[in-house]
Amino acid sequence: MALKATIYKATVNIADMDRQVYSDTVLTLAQHPSETEQRMMLRLLAWICHANERLSFTKGLCADDEPEIWLHNDHNGIVLWVELGLPEEKRLRKACHQSEQVVLYAYSERAAKVWWQQNESKLVSHRNLLVRFLDDAQLKQLTSMCTRNMQLQATIQDGAIWLSDNQNNVELTFDTWKTLGE
Repeated sequence: MALKATIYKATVNIADMDRQVYSDTVLTLAQHPSETEQRMMLRLLAWICHANERLSFTKGLCADDEPEIWLHNDHNGIVLWVELGLPEEKRLRKACHQSEQVVLYAYSERAAKVWWQQNESKLVSHRNLLVRFLDDAQLKQLTSMCTRNMQLQATIQDGAIWLSDNQNNVELTFDTWKTLGE
């Protein structure tokens, strides 16, 4: 018998001062049986960082040809492709050809640093790729906020993200390993 996804609800109030985006959103996240809470919470954080009424979660781990999150334009072209983890260079190359902008959120400190050393020279030529890394300590803080029904407030300013719920307040900052246009 196949395991079913675990469903999480997140009510998120977002004040993104960097992009002038303000939103109250209710999100439903399906945690695949093979997905960790850390990965799911990073997926939620990535959504918060790019919040837009047209931004949507995809089938994620269940679909090889889709990112975790994407944004389409009016003509069904892909404007934003968001990946998580440490994908193969070939997958990122394909994403960069299909989308106007690709953002990779890397995590898992030891593995990510080795992965970056192996792939940096191959990825620098993709001018529409942004690579961000969240260290293990911050990911642990983020994951501490995970409950089946989350009420979150997010403020983004100068690249820092302040995330809070009824019990926790965390400040998160990504290390940028590759910027757009680079």
